[in-house]
Amino acid sequence: MSGLALQNVVKEFGSFTAVKGVDLEVPNGTFVCLLGPSGCGKTTLLRMIAGLDLPTRGAIRLGGEDITAVPTHKRNLGMVFQSLALFPHLTVGENIAYPLRIRGIDKAAQARRVEELLAMIHLKGYADRPVSKLSGGQRQRVAIARALAISPKLFLLDEPLSALDAKLREAMQVELRQLQQSLGITTIVVTHDQREAMTMADTVVVMQAGEIRQAASPIEIYRRPADSFVADFIGQTNLIEAEATGGVASVLGVAVPGLTLPAGGKALLSVRPEDVHLTAPGGSAVPATVTFVRDLGGTIETFLDAGGRQVVAVSTPRERPEVSVGQAVGIQLTAEDCVVLKS
Repeated sequence: MSGLALQNVVKEFGSFTAVKGVDLEVPNGTFVCLLGPSGCGKTTLLRMIAGLDLPTRGAIRLGGEDITAVPTHKRNLGMVFQSLALFPHLTVGENIAYPLRIRGIDKAAQARRVEELLAMIHLKGYADRPVSKLSGGQRQRVAIARALAISPKLFLLDEPLSALDAKLREAMQVELRQLQQSLGITTIVVTHDQREAMTMADTVVVMQAGEIRQAASPIEIYRRPADSFVADFIGQTNLIEAEATGGVASVLGVAVPGLTLPAGGKALLSVRPEDVHLTAPGGSAVPATVTFVRDLGGTIETFLDAGGRQVVAVSTPRERPEVSVGQAVGIQLTAEDCVVLKS
């Protein structure tokens, strides 16, 4: 059975177009993250998938069926909101059972499903506990269990982990991904956190100004960004101009053998900080001066001035360069380190 398909989906609010002709295929059982800055259209897109907003134009299909105009409660989906929206006057078990109760499922079946889900989210024995007595991470798990109670075809989450502290958020990212893999449920998460998207997703959909800039695997997005926006938004990068003279491409005035530039002889490159290799000055290296060194424990960042342009190099403690502020160094680049971006 086919998964979710968005076909030329547009959403207009008066004269403002929030989503501009989005096409996206989400195969069954995959985990997709809609990623982008505030106002890029990712939440509006999720709301249209959920049926909370209707597209101005375009179609949404699930399992081959056109669900564009199907009401939310008939789409057989589970959703977790940023606020979680748990019922404070109900117990953990009552919260999880709520979608089953309103569908007329008998109490015995409700109880069995609640116990099954509590075991799945590692909260066995919590059925009678008030939700007000739970930690943030536990409330998050209960919201997820409630959304999964009806065994939905599609699982939607809108920035579900944003209220958690950094350490708990990272732990929940792993748990959510493992849960999705064990269930094999098609899942779409909205986030503005690139680390979250890289941790959980099979496919990252990077959005800006209502459009998809790139949709690919996390490693493809990171190593082969489509353009300067994606390169700069995903992780840290150095955006550097390159030009070709006499068939030889040069970066910061130094030739890089094997680097091919498009017609016109000029291009913008993305060079990840971990691919910036520091050497002694001279030879085929780009001349630079160390301006700042930041030791973050697991990594060391070296900030450099290369002909008036800031370049950042990242190394591990084991590879730590013996450099100091004001020192002259060389930057060694290879063609493999440089990603030529679309104009």
